[in-house]
Amino acid sequence: MQNPMQYAHVGTKIEAEVHGKRQLKLLNHGETYVMNSPKLLIGMIPPGVDWVGDVRICCRETGLEAELHYTTSSVFNPRGGYSIRGKIRHSSSTKTFYTINGHWNSTVTAKDIDKGKETIIYNAKEVITGLKTPEIRDLRGIFPSESAVVWSEVSIGILNKNWAEAREAKKAVEEKQRELARDRDSGGETWVPKHFLVSYSKENGFSSSPIEEKVPPAPIVVPL
Repeated sequence: MQNPMQYAHVGTKIEAEVHGKRQLKLLNHGETYVMNSPKLLIGMIPPGVDWVGDVRICCRETGLEAELHYTTSSVFNPRGGYSIRGKIRHSSSTKTFYTINGHWNSTVTAKDIDKGKETIIYNAKEVITGLKTPEIRDLRGIFPSESAVVWSEVSIGILNKNWAEAREAKKAVEEKQRELARDRDSGGETWVPKHFLVSYSKENGFSSSPIEEKVPPAPIVVPL
């Protein structure tokens, strides 16, 4: 489980540090990959976003681990934005199997150290053009708290390029959430997630686990 906790101003940019860890479970392979997140860099002048910092990915089952380094542009390196580089190795050895290089907004490659072969492992253009619009499969199954419902008026304003309408809708959503928070506070109610449990320890930080053994069918799905 992750959440942005710390913000810092770096010149004309805002740097957000994300606390906690991510988990990627490959159920068919019986593998779980645990990773932290890079820092989110939000530029004000000129406007833009980028990732910066170090990321470590580990798999306990296979012993594989990756170290990635994200960098952004600077006065001395104006073309360094959106850059990512790193290496993949086994936790029991210092030998590197693959090196990672590229830009996360275009292409990222992995080079086999032994064979010298380089392969594109991520192509942003192909990923974006391959995205499909989510579909509503069960209209009655959509809760009022679904993000698609909560932010629907904002989305409509953005799609219509009606920025004033989008801003007003955003303000309405934020005020509604503040009102709900005030109601919970006045009633002594503590917000509890419906579908997962949250725990915290000094060693591992925040972590979450599902309450249900199986994920129920979602009313909004992305067609394959």
